[in-house]
Amino acid sequence: MHITRDGHIHTPFCPHGSTDSFHAYIERALKEELETITFTEHAPLPEGFTDPVPDKDSAMAAVDLEQYIETINELKKEYRSDITILTGLEIDYIKGFDASTKAMMNEIGPYLDDSILSVHFLHAADSWFCIDYSAGMFAAFVEAADSLENAVNLYYDTVLHSIESDLGPYKPRRLGHMTLIKKFQKKFPSINTASYTGEVLDAVRRCDMTLDFNGAGFAKTWCREPYPDLNTAREASKRGIPLIYGSDAHQALDMMQGAETITAL
Repeated sequence: MHITRDGHIHTPFCPHGSTDSFHAYIERALKEELETITFTEHAPLPEGFTDPVPDKDSAMAAVDLEQYIETINELKKEYRSDITILTGLEIDYIKGFDASTKAMMNEIGPYLDDSILSVHFLHAADSWFCIDYSAGMFAAFVEAADSLENAVNLYYDTVLHSIESDLGPYKPRRLGHMTLIKKFQKKFPSINTASYTGEVLDAVRRCDMTLDFNGAGFAKTWCREPYPDLNTAREASKRGIPLIYGSDAHQALDMMQGAETITAL
């Protein structure tokens, strides 16, 4: 099975990625014989939310959003005979910030072709955590939640809220890396998501969403499997939920990471 689409690619507008140019990503896509790619940079975080990572670099600055969209529009023209390029964003669902996220989507939605809805930030014991930032921050989140079981439950409760949330007509129709909570599973081997995934998949199906089949986890030292894992991906397929491969690349070299795992479905 040859992958023809990468629906989750980051860009030089990502403050925690590489400085690889848009052209570097596109040329890599052409080398891999991809037909369609979506640039899905981390959208600006909602006003009033403080990024919990030390360098405050989880997302694109709001002042860069217009230039980001303009740049992709120019690239669409430049490569129009070579590849289909879609303008997208990765939108963070942050519980309690639904209204501001909806307002942002209403403003920028008309300029987007594609987008992903993801959960990275969770709140416990009066603090916010970016659960995939580092093993140390994940451990701090587990401690704040009082147990690993509580941490997993909080994650999936938020994922379900994201699926059911009213973010307006431009709400992303694809759920991002639905098993991201397993990124550090080899450090936390008792982590168990099996009892949650069925409910999430039912909600995805009910809301007519698709799933990000994200290869990045396969390359992570403490994960070594895609998001979602293959069993969950197969269950999604049984339910008729489309799986969209995404490399989640933060540098051109990372494109196609984990792509071979989709052939195992």
